[in-house]
Amino acid sequence: MIEGVRTKRLKVIADERGFLMEMMRDDDEFFQKFGQVYLSVVYPGVVKGWHYHRRQTDHFVIVKGMAKVVLYDTREGSKTKGEINEFFLGDQNPLLLVIPPLVLHGMKGLGAEPAYLVNTPSEHYVHAEPDEFRIPPHSPDIPYDWDRKDG
Repeated sequence: MIEGVRTKRLKVIADERGFLMEMMRDDDEFFQKFGQVYLSVVYPGVVKGWHYHRRQTDHFVIVKGMAKVVLYDTREGSKTKGEINEFFLGDQNPLLLVIPPLVLHGMKGLGAEPAYLVNTPSEHYVHAEPDEFRIPPHSPDIPYDWDRKDG
């Protein structure tokens, strides 16, 4: 796994009324601080990415649907520079994914329905000076193919 990336298996507690799923707590060992919480939706087959942050740590949870989240480590001095990690998150695999600063990341909606991502980044978004740097999703500079791997 890419240096600094972590996952937390999420427990779903269900009963006859519905269910509850705790995502992140201030006593999780990886918790730094709260910036904001937002929802991002990706449609089936659509790729959102690549981007990275210089200061911000992301905490991704797909709360509805399924998505593939891909990370690529380009950090100078990282023990895992050049590594790619794929994570399949959502209804069938409830995980929280911690993405450290400077790690490129993107996601692709899977299945027939949109995937709903809840992110709790460590920093709030500053509209005048965004801590977000984008690279086209199919850039030849990134050794990753977003196409489905059949077999």
